[in-house]
Amino acid sequence: MVDRADWFGDFQKNVSELIAKSPAADIERNVKAMMAQTFSRLDLITREEFDTQSELLERAIARIAVLEAKVRDLEASRGDGAGPSL
Repeated sequence: MVDRADWFGDFQKNVSELIAKSPAADIERNVKAMMAQTFSRLDLITREEFDTQSELLERAIARIAVLEAKVRDLEASRGDGAGPSL
């Protein structure tokens, strides 16, 4: 009598071999190659690059807020109420 585990292992092996030899494997490889080629043409960045740029932007926004507060304080300390002179 054939053991169930052996039968299942053989079945799984046969299915894997069938898929490897089938056109589905070729189609999958072709689709992956086509997608990689398409993505390489696009101007995409990695997640790490995006996160780095996001952090830089957050720091720049914080620095701008500090500088704006300093400008308001300087304008208020002038006391003439003339406002910014551009």
